[in-house]
Amino acid sequence: MRLTDAAFEGAVERYGNTVFRLAYSYLKNRADAEDVMQETLLKLYLERKPFRSPEHERYWVVRVAVNESKKLFRSPWRRRTGPLEEAGEPVFDTPQQSELYQHVMGLSPKYRAAVYLYYYEDCSVQEIAAAMGANPSTVQTWLMRARGKLKLILQEAES
Repeated sequence: MRLTDAAFEGAVERYGNTVFRLAYSYLKNRADAEDVMQETLLKLYLERKPFRSPEHERYWVVRVAVNESKKLFRSPWRRRTGPLEEAGEPVFDTPQQSELYQHVMGLSPKYRAAVYLYYYEDCSVQEIAAAMGANPSTVQTWLMRARGKLKLILQEAES
């Protein structure tokens, strides 16, 4: 049972930016992130099994995006990366929020993806763990370490 065109357009609106930014956080290349977004959304369109709930659909999309990003990241064809600024950034209310986002995007990939999913996409620790193929306790450790790194970065910036 494939999605109808209208349902697919709704899914693209709901998940397109999330998938793109998540892929970009892994790959740091706009073209590769767009490829992952297209692959993920194509797999969603072709998925024949119905989802139990919107949360299940969201989890499935994030998991596929993580897997596609990892697959492309390990690909021998991946030769160059672009600057992180190419992805743009979400619109923030204050310059401090924008600055914090830039610092988050400067973290290592596992910390960056965990923090992005947790704070910017409102995923639970369990959802992140499932999407990234890690234990929930590992994700909690990544979040704790990322917060510590961000605290140090922000303290240095204030000095």
